[in-house]
Amino acid sequence: MFSKIEKYFKGDRVIWAIIILLSIYSMLTVYSATGSLAYKSAGGNTFYYLIRHSVFLFIGFGVTFITHLIPYKYFSGFATLLLGISVPLLLLTMIMGTSLNQAARWLTVPGIGLTFQTSDLAKLALIMYVARYLSINQDNIKDFKTGFLPIVIPIVIVCALIIKANFSTAALLFVTSVILLFIGRIAMKHLFALAGVGVVFVAIFVLIAWNSPNKGRVGTWKNRIENFVQGDSEGNYQIEQSKIAIVTGGLIGKGPGNSTQRNFLPHAYSDFIYSIIIEEYGLILGAIPILFLYLFLLFRAGIIVRKSERTFPAFLAIGLSLSLVFQAMINMGVAVSLFPVTGQTLPLVSMGGTSILFTSVAFGIIISVSRATENEDFNQFLLNEPV
Repeated sequence: MFSKIEKYFKGDRVIWAIIILLSIYSMLTVYSATGSLAYKSAGGNTFYYLIRHSVFLFIGFGVTFITHLIPYKYFSGFATLLLGISVPLLLLTMIMGTSLNQAARWLTVPGIGLTFQTSDLAKLALIMYVARYLSINQDNIKDFKTGFLPIVIPIVIVCALIIKANFSTAALLFVTSVILLFIGRIAMKHLFALAGVGVVFVAIFVLIAWNSPNKGRVGTWKNRIENFVQGDSEGNYQIEQSKIAIVTGGLIGKGPGNSTQRNFLPHAYSDFIYSIIIEEYGLILGAIPILFLYLFLLFRAGIIVRKSERTFPAFLAIGLSLSLVFQAMINMGVAVSLFPVTGQTLPLVSMGGTSILFTSVAFGIIISVSRATENEDFNQFLLNEPV
């Protein structure tokens, strides 16, 4: 049986195990956390969202499987195309995007009514593009005009198009890109200059927002930051309910399906799903295992990078892994009140549709790179050459 599995599922087996474990946590918690939503929107059918979510996870697993079979070299060619598609889509989202929770982050696909966040596609495309650029420009990477400036422009453009509707995603993408530039041997003086420009840009953006009328998305940002800085959980209903869920969960939790805060915590199945996991499974079976699964993903990505003989797959694997892990850390940090509320979901665990599919693509690309490194190790072994 295991030989048949190994025949079709190549690459890093630990990452495959991480995907499966995260999916199991996801199905169990989403079923529990969507009870109230089912009575409000699905006529009391508590299996509706479980089935819907399971279908997306199943499709996502299929997407990961197909993607991991594609040789990583093809993603280099896809990068420019995807980035070229992403920028117009981000512009279109700004102009006529579907607004949910006072944020126009989604585009609705005509005819089928399916919505997706264009920033998910842009995030994937930009990381692939940065990895490609760094790999083919190592000879002149220290030069400002030919090495640094051409890669900074697309980073700034994409992040600027995202920041208005999704500040946290833009910030995470910018930080991930800067770390990739550092790994790719961009001159430190250029990186410091970029970081300075980023700080100034964010400061100007925040200053303008702070002096704007306390309405819409700007008002939401103000309230979240003020409540976090002042430590006022009572002023932030979400954080207050999240803390109750975590405290009552304790070490061993209340048990699967026994959450009470799911009935009071907004977005318990997405933004605050980590709180429900802790409430039901506790620190021992919930909080700590989930945390270590993401950290172990980053660790395995590091091993893949160390084994890679080429720069593009190394940059690609570490960039995508950092993006997934940073997003997870922010989501978990918000749940335990380490960060202001951001709206970041827990990758492959939170209920979602197209976001799960884009996450699955990222996992598939990482495994594709690991599959190639395994072949490289085997070839080196046959040739009696050191890896």
